[in-house]
Amino acid sequence: MYNLKINKKIVSNYRELKKYACAHRELGHKIVCTIGSWDMLHIGHLRYLNRAKEQGDILIVGVDSDKGIKLYKDPLRPVIPEQERMEMLSYQDCIDYIVLIDDIDPKGQWKFGLIKKVPIDIFVSVVGESYTAAQKKEIKKHCGELITLPRQAETTSTSDIIQNVVKDHLLDAINKLKS
Repeated sequence: MYNLKINKKIVSNYRELKKYACAHRELGHKIVCTIGSWDMLHIGHLRYLNRAKEQGDILIVGVDSDKGIKLYKDPLRPVIPEQERMEMLSYQDCIDYIVLIDDIDPKGQWKFGLIKKVPIDIFVSVVGESYTAAQKKEIKKHCGELITLPRQAETTSTSDIIQNVVKDHLLDAINKLKS
């Protein structure tokens, strides 16, 4: 089994990440941050992460915990466990640091711990689907700038992939039962 402790990109907590971020700031680096579930990593995710990195020098990626995704998306999600999602992201050259996001309320809403504790210059989100107006206001309060990017894949989304696979398997199973 893979040991996440030896992966230098994966940071265990916000306090440790703050030390790295402060060191980068001393060097004059612009720090960019985004968060998401990153379940079933696909081309839209990778295009988005590369576009996020273009906004600054250092890209911090928050990975929603399994518990959080179950609360805000679906009890059957995520498909890929949090440790494996973080490891997959660690292989992406555009990402400098990865941290688990588990500071959530009972409804799965993020409590903004990462951006409250770690100095962030730019927060990047997907336009229209990630945050309410109140959440965007809270993000702007803690980060220098909020940039929203359009979806980076016209036809690919994790939810669509899951639905299509399940639908195809169910249709196939029904057809086999009929014959």
